[in-house]
Amino acid sequence: MYDVIGDIHGHADELVELLTTLDYSEQHGCFRHASRKAVFCGDFIDRGPQIPDVFRIVRNMVEQDAALAVTGNHEFNALAWQTENPSVPGQHLRVHSDRNRKQHEQTLGQFDAGELQEALLWFGTLPVALDLQELRVVHACWDPVAIKYINSQIPGGSLFAPDFLQPATTPGDPLFDAVECVLKGPELPLPDGVTVTDKEGHVRHRVRIRWFDSAEQQTWKSYALPRKPDLPAEPVPADAPAVPYPSDAPPVFVGHYWLQGRRPAPLRANVACLDYSVARQGMLCAYRFNGESRLKAESFVTVLSRDLERLS
Repeated sequence: MYDVIGDIHGHADELVELLTTLDYSEQHGCFRHASRKAVFCGDFIDRGPQIPDVFRIVRNMVEQDAALAVTGNHEFNALAWQTENPSVPGQHLRVHSDRNRKQHEQTLGQFDAGELQEALLWFGTLPVALDLQELRVVHACWDPVAIKYINSQIPGGSLFAPDFLQPATTPGDPLFDAVECVLKGPELPLPDGVTVTDKEGHVRHRVRIRWFDSAEQQTWKSYALPRKPDLPAEPVPADAPAVPYPSDAPPVFVGHYWLQGRRPAPLRANVACLDYSVARQGMLCAYRFNGESRLKAESFVTVLSRDLERLS
């Protein structure tokens, strides 16, 4: 069976500790388990202190059939950052703004040019979603229509191709909308005068939502993901961009949402988020999946971030 692992963001020490806790051992440079396989939810890079180490561990496991992986929005953003815009000479598909550079600076600083190109080429080979029959894995949102459309547009099987990246980074293009949904999750504009501040201190006028649930009978307070108790207890619009996930569908695992707390639990009987903010002094989180159709809180496995130790 599978051990599904959430966003790592360059925290290799925590990844090794988590794999060891899950009874994986390093053999000839690859962590593997005698009878199980790891599945990674993406977001391997940015923010953390050991990004190249995380890349090597994950790539070796995938290439030696000890793991599977999907891409995250940070890998996608890195591909766009490095790709020149064919329509605008001298510019890139991800704008080199101060804000974007700050998000990406740890990756740029820890890889040399050759290593970074090697990593990007490999990231371009990763799928955006995995349907393993018993379970599904995607970075942010399981939208079957969007996933199918993305897969139909990948030239030569690589997300790194400019023919894919240019429309995927062009607002208004159908591929842009599909990638935004699958890798970043649906968002809903907040009511006039209402804002939220994200984990990086940016004031936002949109909020991520519990896309897997219908918007019916939901309030702003209950529908935000993660929940935000300071939002109004007023109904959200009925046309919220939800992608309701059927209650009888296989369990789906996501990362991306920067959940907090020390006691992980399913978001719903067949929906779980495995991003517990390891890059914000939270936890690196996994779910030990054994074929169950209803997910269990006791199957989460976590290790604490070592960021506070590194700062002391």
